[in-house]
Amino acid sequence: MIARLLHALNEAGVLGINSRNAEYIMRCNARSRYPLVDNKVLTKGLARQYGIPTPALYSIIENHGSLKNLKATLKDLKEFVVKPASGSGGSGIILIAERTGNGFLTQSGREVSLEYLSYHISDILSGIFSLQGQEDHAIIESLIHPDEVFSAVTYQGVPDVRIIVYRGVPVMAMVRLPTKDSDGKANLHRGAIGAGIELGTGRTITAVHKSQIVTLHPDTGNPVSGIQVPHWETMLSIAVLAIDMTGLCYVGVDIVIDRDQGPVLLELNARPGLAIQMANRSGLLKRLKHVDTAPAEIFATPEKRIAWAKENL
Repeated sequence: MIARLLHALNEAGVLGINSRNAEYIMRCNARSRYPLVDNKVLTKGLARQYGIPTPALYSIIENHGSLKNLKATLKDLKEFVVKPASGSGGSGIILIAERTGNGFLTQSGREVSLEYLSYHISDILSGIFSLQGQEDHAIIESLIHPDEVFSAVTYQGVPDVRIIVYRGVPVMAMVRLPTKDSDGKANLHRGAIGAGIELGTGRTITAVHKSQIVTLHPDTGNPVSGIQVPHWETMLSIAVLAIDMTGLCYVGVDIVIDRDQGPVLLELNARPGLAIQMANRSGLLKRLKHVDTAPAEIFATPEKRIAWAKENL
């Protein structure tokens, strides 16, 4: 029975975690380049050099001694985001939407004090939320105001678009939609929805929620398919340029659509998850192999890689 299951998955072109790690992450991605992806401060600096927009960086808190200046650091900010420089999975991120008489109001409506933020940042600095559990830095950056396009299929938070890029070619995409279960976070393992996106058109197709195929958002009841993602060409260009700037080969690129700025690079992921295959009801492996057999001339420019992907994947 197991042999039949493995054969069926192989026939469907599904990429498994062992194959992803051995054949694409370890083989393609040089370890020396990982800091450019894992450290959001380094990613921002590199993106600036390549003209890729990212959320504005207000401040970097590098040690516990700097916390005594936190009140002064935040005094001119009405809204902002606190996040670990080397965090993952949305852990340790606090979105501050406005000030109150006693402190700050988060985007989910919870009031927190300056002392709470100081304790939270202290946890970030101690490495509570970092990838390797090592000491980290805390970032204070601008708050994203999401475009209205996904408002009917989002519960609070900020939806983002993940695009998997391999050898500079966009191979699969989905939009991650926050739910009540995910507490407004756009991470699938926290309970968000992932809706696949057709590469050629930029329209959403099927969606996955907690490993189940769904057609409606569980909180709003609205259909998640058939939504045209705005700025689709620009988003594909950002994704391709972002992987070019890192020198890596297999990367997940997370982009948000700000209502004023348009597409903004949020972060990169050198170990992107595999649920995107369920969201698209399509296997990644067959697409990756298709890229490996593509004509050499399509790799000449980002524009040619994008055009080939839209026509062939």
